[in-house]
Amino acid sequence: MFMESPAKGQPQIALAPIGGPEPHNPSPSPAGDGSFWRIPIMWFFSLTIEQRILAGFSLVFAGILVISVVSYRNTSAVIANSGLDTRSHELVQLLTNIDMAMDQTENNHRRYLVTGEELYLESYRSVIKQKPTFIKYLEHLTEGVPEQQERVALLERMMHQQLAAEAHAITVLTNRGFEAVKKMALEGAATREISEIHKIVAEMESYERQALRRRVLESAATTTNTIVLLSIGALLQFVLLAAVYYLIRHDITERRRVADELQRRGELLEAANKELESFSYSVSHDLRAPLRHIDGYASLLRKAVTESLNEKAARYLQTISDSAKQMGQLIDDLLVFSRMGRQEMLQTRVDLNQVIRTILYDLRLDLQGREISWTIATLPEVLGDPAMLRQVFMNLIANAVKFTSTRPRAHIEVGIDRPNSGEAVIFVRDNGVGFDMRYAGKLFGVFQRLHRMDEFEGTGIGLANVRRIVHRHGGRTWAEGEPDKGATFYITLPTRRP
Repeated sequence: MFMESPAKGQPQIALAPIGGPEPHNPSPSPAGDGSFWRIPIMWFFSLTIEQRILAGFSLVFAGILVISVVSYRNTSAVIANSGLDTRSHELVQLLTNIDMAMDQTENNHRRYLVTGEELYLESYRSVIKQKPTFIKYLEHLTEGVPEQQERVALLERMMHQQLAAEAHAITVLTNRGFEAVKKMALEGAATREISEIHKIVAEMESYERQALRRRVLESAATTTNTIVLLSIGALLQFVLLAAVYYLIRHDITERRRVADELQRRGELLEAANKELESFSYSVSHDLRAPLRHIDGYASLLRKAVTESLNEKAARYLQTISDSAKQMGQLIDDLLVFSRMGRQEMLQTRVDLNQVIRTILYDLRLDLQGREISWTIATLPEVLGDPAMLRQVFMNLIANAVKFTSTRPRAHIEVGIDRPNSGEAVIFVRDNGVGFDMRYAGKLFGVFQRLHRMDEFEGTGIGLANVRRIVHRHGGRTWAEGEPDKGATFYITLPTRRP
């Protein structure tokens, strides 16, 4: 962009000297020929290439930083609105539940007044118990909104009056009989109160829905601004990438050196893994020998002095023998767990239905004498290692069989969830002893047990193997349960190649 001369756009004319006229030669101002931009451009090209890259990088970085700050502020506003939207949805759902509960209480109360059946007072008693929780949750969800908090206070008062009116009707029926409450049974003991409750709930829901609409509009505008800023940021990043290209050219030698170093370290790591595997087998053999000696000599000692041993001493020897066997099993399971991370995987199509049938056949001896109801869905084919996947389902099904042993009739289900997705979500559900969800994070850890050894046997490595195998297949594992109400274990496996 060029600027005109100070004389309102007219060029400055040099006067000819007395000695004779000179050719017409306008003399533009410094700004008029673009010298305002020429100086920084000349300065930029006078720099070395490294200095140019650094200067361009700094300018682009500054622009991206400004855009990032503004985008962060906009995104924070959208996230805050999203949190408020969630709270509004929860409040509307809670209000709907309260409205339905109070309405059901009134209807069942009228049936009670007509029939005298105590069964119809269940909803009335339930609301009395839940009312403090309802009000406390409402106060939490309307915190910081004075208009809604006033309505919550009024709603609490109306709920109290409805319950009081219904309690009065119950007392009258008990003391004076049906004729005394006949009118209330036909019209309702708290008709006015329930009508006020409906009105308050409707006002609160209307207020929240209006607030939701306002926040949606605000979030949409903020999102549009953010998209524009991010587009500008993308353009600046393109410029930045062009500058980085020059740096990459000078960095090729270093990258090659790093690649060679990584290859060398990979070879060292492979050798270390082989040594570790050899060491593991050696240690396991050295540990098994003394354990076998302990178990064997404890058995010989028990046979040699059976007649002279009292009950406590015999129990001591049995504990020594059992502990040695358990330690041997721990060593074996730990070796399996260690090998599972290094074992080479096959990638083939695996028919899970055949895997389940084989596992149930192998467990037939353990299932003798048990009454188990099986529900097994048709499972899909997945990609993976057949032997590893068999171990996964063997552990899950064996656990379900073990932890339902206290049930007179066990129910075990193997099913699939979300069968149309790109991965198969398979679950194993039982009606066994279950677990507390507070300790769900410990389930898949090594040697993590949620039940005592005298309740259920095991080393606590089975589920750790399940998680390691599933993770190596690119899947996930999680569990849901409730004490004494069973447990459900989920795994995801790919159904097609990525």
